[in-house]
Amino acid sequence: MTTDQLTEQGTDQERATGHVAFVTGATSGIGLAVTELLARRGVAVFGVARGEESVRALVKRLRGEGLRIAGTVCDVTSVEQIGAAVRAAVATYGRIDILVNNAGRGGGGVTAEIADGLWDDVIETNLNATFRVTREVLSTGLMRDGDWGRIVNIASTGGKQGVELAAPYSASKHGVIGFTKAVGKELAQTGITVNAVCPGYVETPMAQRVRQGYAGHFGVSEQEIQEKFNAKIPLGRYSTPQEVAGLVGYLVSDTAASITAQAMNVCGGLGNY
Repeated sequence: MTTDQLTEQGTDQERATGHVAFVTGATSGIGLAVTELLARRGVAVFGVARGEESVRALVKRLRGEGLRIAGTVCDVTSVEQIGAAVRAAVATYGRIDILVNNAGRGGGGVTAEIADGLWDDVIETNLNATFRVTREVLSTGLMRDGDWGRIVNIASTGGKQGVELAAPYSASKHGVIGFTKAVGKELAQTGITVNAVCPGYVETPMAQRVRQGYAGHFGVSEQEIQEKFNAKIPLGRYSTPQEVAGLVGYLVSDTAASITAQAMNVCGGLGNY
């Protein structure tokens, strides 16, 4: 199956039935859980990620379940690839009603030693891409042409408080929350809601990389870092991607129409702010 086949034109029925979601970082972690949840609820999902093979495998697997899924390769740090992906989604399903800005990365270290390249890439991936994908979906994706829309940005509890040894990440997620609140107010009377979901510790591939980084910095085992993090969480464990996706699923529903410009935690009680 080629990438072109992943973005083939939708049928007339596909283009006319139900809502259409555009999900970034759709092949792993929270993005994968969101994609599966929405697709199994009958939403047509257009998923994007950087890896062609991972996008191909996702589309093949979910189409095998009879679900409406398409996708393409997209590096969200590329303005050109964002534009191409949104146009492909519109060509496939006619428009975009739901946007989930999930793609992101971690990054940090001792602040005095952080290279410009690391700082810039974290801000570009987590914050600038959220703006650029949102702008493209609101315009090219035709979301503003209707009277219903949902935008959910995956932020972090680290976007509400500082995270030790993660200044670039924490700064970027604070920015995502500020962007969410501003755009939510801007669009409040259009029928388009804009909210941020703020996970705490979630068991994903990125979380494993974070534990490895802290273990290396402090010279301890990953298990010790895991136990230290678990002890900070009142629930005593990491959240699952599916638990985070559950809040996304609610926020894109009709019954969440009065919720906008909010930043809501899924964190096992880690943060009550």
